[in-house]
Amino acid sequence: MAECERRSARAATLVLMGTSVLSLRIDGELLERLRDHAAKRGMSVQDYVVRTLIRDDFDERFQTAVDETEKFYGVT
Repeated sequence: MAECERRSARAATLVLMGTSVLSLRIDGELLERLRDHAAKRGMSVQDYVVRTLIRDDFDERFQTAVDETEKFYGVT
């Protein structure tokens, strides 16, 4: 399936599922970093975060971050 078709299918799935509100408390430094990344792409912070979360490799990258954090704190 072409990338454009995958995005369309994913967007259609999101529309069918409805919407919810997610509220985050983040520190000022992280918010500024997000603003910078979003601005470079001509996006709002909200759009940038959502786009990052729906990336195909997000789950893998997130699991890697969790694993590294657990290793750092000696959880695993």
